[in-house]
Amino acid sequence: MDWPTRGQRLNPEQRKRAGKWLKPQYEGGASIRELAEKIGRSYGFVHRNLELAGTTFRSRGGNRANRLPNSRTEDGVS
Repeated sequence: MDWPTRGQRLNPEQRKRAGKWLKPQYEGGASIRELAEKIGRSYGFVHRNLELAGTTFRSRGGNRANRLPNSRTEDGVS
């Protein structure tokens, strides 16, 4: 998709196409930040267009399975 330059508004048809392109990318595992960087637009732009496309958002924080175990002790004190 040809993305308008940053600061240019999208007309309704462009928004629909943006959502159709962004939604499968996001659902395939790309983060909103990754998509924003890839297309040269803001986080808000990507989030808004995903929302308009009816995307179900993942919970925040990314994939926790690959993170290190919590460094706190059992009593909650580091």
